Amino acid sequence: MSQIGISKTFDLGDGRMVTLETGKLAKQADGSVVVKIGNTMLLATVVSNKDAKEGVDFLPLSVDYQEKFAAAGRFPGGFFKREARLSENEILTSRLVDRALRPLFPDDYHADTQVMISLISADKNTLPDAYACLAAATAIALSDIPFNGPISEVRVGRIDGKFVVNPSITDMERSDLDMMIAANAKDVVMVEGEMKEISEADMVSAIKFAHEAIRNQITHIIEFAKMAGAPEKKRDYCHEKNDAELKDKVYKDTYEQAYAVAKTCNPDKHARSAAFGKVLEDYLATYSDEERAAKTGLIKKYYHDVEYHAVRNLVLDEKKRLDGRATDQIRAIWSEVNYLPCAHGSAIFTRGETQSLTSVTLGTKLDQLKIDGAVISGEQRFYLHYNFPAFSTGEARPNRGVGRREVGHGNLALRALKQVFPKDCPYTVRVVSDILESNGSSSMATVCAGTLALMDAGVKIAKPVTGIAMGLITAKGKYAVLSDILGDEDHLGDMDFKVCGTKDGITACQMDLKVDGLPYEVMVQALDQAKAGRLHILNEINKTLDKPNVDYKPHAPRIVQITVPKEFIGAIIGPGGKIIQEMQRETGTTIVIEEKNEMGIVDIAGDSQDAVEAALKRIRNIVAQPEVGEIYEGKVKSILQFGAFIEFMPGKDGLLHISEVEHRRLDNLEGIMKEGDHVKVKLIGVDPKTGKFKLSRKVLLPNPNPTKEKEEQTK
Repeated sequence: MSQIGISKTFDLGDGRMVTLETGKLAKQADGSVVVKIGNTMLLATVVSNKDAKEGVDFLPLSVDYQEKFAAAGRFPGGFFKREARLSENEILTSRLVDRALRPLFPDDYHADTQVMISLISADKNTLPDAYACLAAATAIALSDIPFNGPISEVRVGRIDGKFVVNPSITDMERSDLDMMIAANAKDVVMVEGEMKEISEADMVSAIKFAHEAIRNQITHIIEFAKMAGAPEKKRDYCHEKNDAELKDKVYKDTYEQAYAVAKTCNPDKHARSAAFGKVLEDYLATYSDEERAAKTGLIKKYYHDVEYHAVRNLVLDEKKRLDGRATDQIRAIWSEVNYLPCAHGSAIFTRGETQSLTSVTLGTKLDQLKIDGAVISGEQRFYLHYNFPAFSTGEARPNRGVGRREVGHGNLALRALKQVFPKDCPYTVRVVSDILESNGSSSMATVCAGTLALMDAGVKIAKPVTGIAMGLITAKGKYAVLSDILGDEDHLGDMDFKVCGTKDGITACQMDLKVDGLPYEVMVQALDQAKAGRLHILNEINKTLDKPNVDYKPHAPRIVQITVPKEFIGAIIGPGGKIIQEMQRETGTTIVIEEKNEMGIVDIAGDSQDAVEAALKRIRNIVAQPEVGEIYEGKVKSILQFGAFIEFMPGKDGLLHISEVEHRRLDNLEGIMKEGDHVKVKLIGVDPKTGKFKLSRKVLLPNPNPTKEKEEQTK
């Protein structure tokens, strides 16, 4: 007998029904819910500790989205055949949910909090990531955890000119945009997506469309929480120890000095940081050793707030930024291509104190990135990796491998660039961005460096792409939109809005807010200001390289692609792979064959054009149809009493009868030819019944006695 739960069903707006269910599964979590859409089911749970750990002054939130392979009736890959660490796609979905939830927890809530979302049933035409945040937000709404929600998140596509909420996988193949938007009932809090060069106005329209759908979902979350008896009063907590008197004293004693440091407009990040640190150091020196021991932690916390207000007030009151720029001014830019002599393409892009060294590597289909997920699987022939070493910010810390931030930043740059990647590119292309300096918007530096490196490699991208990060300072009824933000402006500001695109439109975006929401008029201003900034950066990189190089680098692999009838694939490969292996060994090439649409797609890659041409010639010989009357260079495969079998084309043997070897009569072929000899022959016929080929050598030799042969032919 199954446990009876509580459920609520609502319409997405187009007849598709979503069901929220609780009370059956995971009842020991603080909140749990199953979200159903068709045959797709997600289980979301949330648990938060009652108390915070000692000394923690932030929210230790972890969000994990995982796809169970059994949900789609599949086995996991790998040796152990079980779900292992999260894939990049799972990490990206986890980040989407995390970035939507995190700003809406109370600032003074510091208990360890864990949100887990599991795909437990998977319809192969439903994209489950579009429902992950809905599930997480509903689980939180069912709990007593303090949260300034509810929120939800939807995907928006545009199919045949119409916006669609949470399109199917097949519909998304026809969409010119793929956006994920999270919002509460009042404001948008997170945006991420890729687009095929859409306008700023279209992007705002897509966000507004998504917001209406989200408001509908929030209404149902609230009603469902009431049905389930969720506590209206959230838990009491006290995760901070504060001293209001000390806070006022720190502000009074240090604000003017901190404001003066901000106002010096020093473009050197480390010098500026040292100056702010000196204010704190001097202030701490005014306390006795005993007082410092007792109050240093709180003083540092309150001084951070002093810096926060000093920097923001400078922008709002005097329109000055930390490095002296105007609000819409871009930092100095320099770039260079072909910096790495052995890479297939490379570029340096430096903007202010942010620098990316990016390389491009060209490979074959064997180098494609394999995607193996419960719902999405396949190969990816264009991919980008982003690395953020500690030295880029002047820090020393252990290298623990690629983190979630690096996965997210790399994915954003990839989404921006893949819109202009050529569909007919014969190569697998890997772009690697190594951040060597960082002071704001290294992901956007990756987009710019990636554009230059691809063009340097000779990859025929449709247009150059650039990116810019926008910031926002808002307080006291005033606001300022900042172009090309510094790291400090990101940390102390209210928004990080990254926009990428060509001269003709937006190709990718990512927006995170640290305030309750963003009014649409401010979003429009930010997008317009971002466009001006993108075009300025585009003009700067065009001075270095404005279009792809005509040819690939001399040391880049050469790839030729040909299409052959499906029935010839076996002949090219040969028994046990003998023929293709022999071709690769003798020509020094790599040959990859893929069957597609009843045809064989053959890629031939080599270090030189001559090697590729040699392999290409041999493959063309294999797939060529023998023609009667044509002359061929053959190889003697075997000698028999009545003649020899000659391989006159790869995989095609013909009989050279002893009577067709020479004009004189022969009893055997001893002394005339042996196995392995190369011999010119002419195809003189094909047996209509057996299809066997008849060859002649003597017709290619001068006849010493033409009269006698003519008489014999007459008889």
